[in-house]
Amino acid sequence: MKKQLTFIVLFMIIILPGCSYFSDHNNLLNAGMLFESEIEGNAWNEKGYDGLLAIEKEFNTNVFYKENVQKENDIIQAVDEFVNEGVNLIIGHGNSYGHHFVDLTKTYPEVHFIYMNGDLYNPKVTSLNFDSNAMGFFGGMVAGEMSKSDEIGVIAVFSWQPELEGFYEGVKYQNPDAEIHIDFVNDWDDLEQAMIIYDEFLKAGTDVVVPVGNAYSQAVIQAAAADDVYTLGYVADQQKIAPEHVLTSMIQDIEAVYVNAAEDFNDEVLMGGIRSYDFHDDFITLGTFNEKIDGNFEREITEAIEEYKKTNLLPFEK
Repeated sequence: MKKQLTFIVLFMIIILPGCSYFSDHNNLLNAGMLFESEIEGNAWNEKGYDGLLAIEKEFNTNVFYKENVQKENDIIQAVDEFVNEGVNLIIGHGNSYGHHFVDLTKTYPEVHFIYMNGDLYNPKVTSLNFDSNAMGFFGGMVAGEMSKSDEIGVIAVFSWQPELEGFYEGVKYQNPDAEIHIDFVNDWDDLEQAMIIYDEFLKAGTDVVVPVGNAYSQAVIQAAAADDVYTLGYVADQQKIAPEHVLTSMIQDIEAVYVNAAEDFNDEVLMGGIRSYDFHDDFITLGTFNEKIDGNFEREITEAIEEYKKTNLLPFEK
C-alpha cells in the first residue's frame, strides 16, 4: 500500500506541472477585475466593483481585484496573479485594456477577457459598450427644460463620448434658444481641471452644469448645489448627493451588464467581439426625477423613452 501511494503521489507530481489551472470547459471558475484608478469616490469604479460583487454572489465564486493598474507591465503582472488564483474571466474596467488583453490571449488562451467601450474583435476578448447617445439625448431634454438662463455647461472628458452629441440634440430639441458649452478635462479623474471649468461656466451664467466623467462628478454636483445650480448625475443615480439640485441621473447599469456577460461566459456563449447596451432591457435608464420637474414634462419624457425602446427612434427622428 505504501508503494502504491508513493507511485500515485509521484505520478501527480509529474503530471501537475503540465495541467492547466482550468478544466476543459469554459464554465466560470473565478473572476478578476482591473481598475485604472481608485475605487472609492469614483462613481464609475464603484459601479464596476458592485458588478464584480454581483458576479461573486451570482456564481458563488471567488473574485479578485486590483486598483491603479494602467501600465503594460502592471497589467501583465496582475493578469498572471489572477490566473495563478484560478481566474478564467478577467475584466478590465475601462477602454484602455483592450489591446493589452488581445496580446495576453496568446499567453492565456484558457482565459476570456472583458473590457469596456472598445472596438476590437477577438474570440477571447469581449468589449461591452454602452450606446449612450439616447441617454445623452434624454438627459439633454431635462437640462433644456429646466434651464432658465438658457446657458448649459457640460464638463466632459473626450470629444468622442457618444452621450455628448445626444445631449446637445436633446437640449436643442427641448429648448432651441439654449446655448450648450462643452469643455474637456482629458482625464477621467482630473478633479482639479474639472473644477476650473466649473468656475468658468459659473461666471458665464450657466444654471445647469453636467459632469460627464468619473472621479469629479460628485465634487461638481456638490459645488453646484452650494451655488444653487442644477445638475445631472452620471453613470450612477447621484440624486442623493444633492436632492434639491440633481434633476435626474443618466444611469448605466454596469452591474447588470457584467452579470449578463458572466452568465453567457458560464453558458459558453460569450464569443468575443463587441456587445452594445441601451435603454432596452433597462441597461441604461434615467434616475429619479427631481420633484421640481413639472409632472407633465416627466410623463412626456417617460413616454418618449418607452417609444424609443420600441422603435429605436428619438423624438426628433419621427
